Amino acid sequence: MYPEQIVSPMRAELVDAGFNELRSAADVDTALNNTEGSVLVVVNSVCGCAAGAARPGVKLAIEKASKKPNSLTTVFAGNDAEATAQARKYFAPYPPSSPAMALFKDGKLVHFIERHHIEGRSPEMIADNLLMAFDQFC
Repeated sequence: MYPEQIVSPMRAELVDAGFNELRSAADVDTALNNTEGSVLVVVNSVCGCAAGAARPGVKLAIEKASKKPNSLTTVFAGNDAEATAQARKYFAPYPPSSPAMALFKDGKLVHFIERHHIEGRSPEMIADNLLMAFDQFC
């Protein structure tokens, strides 16, 4: 686990943008089981691609979106191990990835962005990917 004083500002980036933190397996289940509408889950991380592309990209998408997910949620890989492991069960068949972004519609995974789709991409590219998914599923 990373020291909370290091992770706290990274958590705050998404919380301040309207995301609800899922800190336990029960939180994840409540957010994703039998849910109507759309739910975005961002697997946050301390890595450089989370700081340079994932968090800025998802925040840009939320700012620009005319159609947004009904619920914005996040788990923190490396610190909220139970919540992250539970969220990853819902991401099947995708392997564990952090950072990552999963969009659910009526409880079904409909769009997934893996780390290799984030690395080397600009925040604008991440936002454009999400905006297309929001337009289709939200």
